[in-house]
Amino acid sequence: MGDEFAVKSTYGQVFAVAQFRALFAARLLGVLADTVRSVALAVLVFGRTGSPLLTAVAFTIGFLPQAAGGLFLAAMADRFAPRTVIAAGYGVQCAIGVLLAFGNLPVGVGLLLVAAAACLTPVSTGAAARVLAAVLAGDSYVLGRSLSYLVAVAAQLVGMAAGGALAAGLGVEWTMLLTAAAHLVAAVLSALFLARTEPARTEVARPRGSIVLDTLRGNAELLAAPRVAGLIAIQCLPAALLAAGGSLVIPYSAERGFTSAETGLLLAATSAGMLAGDVVVGRSCSPRTRERLVLPLLLLMGAPLSTVLLNPPYPAVVAAYALTGTGSAYLLGLQRHYLAAVPDSLQGQGFALLNTTTMTVQGLGPLLFGLLAEHLPLNHTIALVGATSALTALLLRRTTHH
Repeated sequence: MGDEFAVKSTYGQVFAVAQFRALFAARLLGVLADTVRSVALAVLVFGRTGSPLLTAVAFTIGFLPQAAGGLFLAAMADRFAPRTVIAAGYGVQCAIGVLLAFGNLPVGVGLLLVAAAACLTPVSTGAAARVLAAVLAGDSYVLGRSLSYLVAVAAQLVGMAAGGALAAGLGVEWTMLLTAAAHLVAAVLSALFLARTEPARTEVARPRGSIVLDTLRGNAELLAAPRVAGLIAIQCLPAALLAAGGSLVIPYSAERGFTSAETGLLLAATSAGMLAGDVVVGRSCSPRTRERLVLPLLLLMGAPLSTVLLNPPYPAVVAAYALTGTGSAYLLGLQRHYLAAVPDSLQGQGFALLNTTTMTVQGLGPLLFGLLAEHLPLNHTIALVGATSALTALLLRRTTHH
């Protein structure tokens, strides 16, 4: 893995690969359905219980249990054929959507079902990463990983916007059924268009035990492998701080007296910056240039938020948040190095661990800085997020040297 990554690829070359198109379409449908279902489930739970706490739990129940899946079940991503794992994962989500729509389940049972299915998400993510590594070579792999990430961001944005409207217009039950249909289509696409056999890989002989023991052993081996822990940290910690900055937008906007429309634009600024940054850096920069830009983009991801300390005019606040999103394009310069660092026999589990860690720290970042915001002025807290992000980039800069 070397010279092949020095040749720049295009997004057109990536989409020319049939298996990538199937993964992309299935992921788009799956993330969109997951997000809409989270909103509809929250509406359902609030309607039945009137409890803000249970409503918040319903909204996040599809994300938090992923940590358990990554810690105890991720070995499944390498033990079974990727097509089987991916199609089965979407099939399970489809069944849960149907049960939520027409099962008239108690609130607790519905939440437990969604939580149980969420435990399998890292397994499916790891299996999909194996397919990407098998069907995309060189720089096409880097762009394919970027597109997989971007489609998830875009689908979440659309799902958040559409979920409430669908639940109000169609009713919660029919909205749940719609998400089940989307998961069913994703499962069918995966079953029909992904390879029937596993990609040929160099296997390292290892004892096979229970899934849980294999996962724990594999995670320990991954973290002991050279550079893996550092590459996970540099991909996850800035994401946690990005989420922390976004989590303070609503109270900060209220304190500054921004209108609801201005607040909505500010909430979307980071995601818009992420989309723009990945497309621009992915299309215009060579692979080597992207790798040289890792540290500058990491600093761009944090530093602009420090300007919020001065309570600048509204356009400047929007620009600061958009620039932080643009900085997330630094991930393009790390993709091939993480793939190279992960042992081949643990490839699926390596990406499952990365996904699990990212999801976990993205939940912890807002919690930590939300607690700080209880004791510090909001503009100080947001500026501290930016400064912490920049400091984190500098502390982890050795990881960017290849």
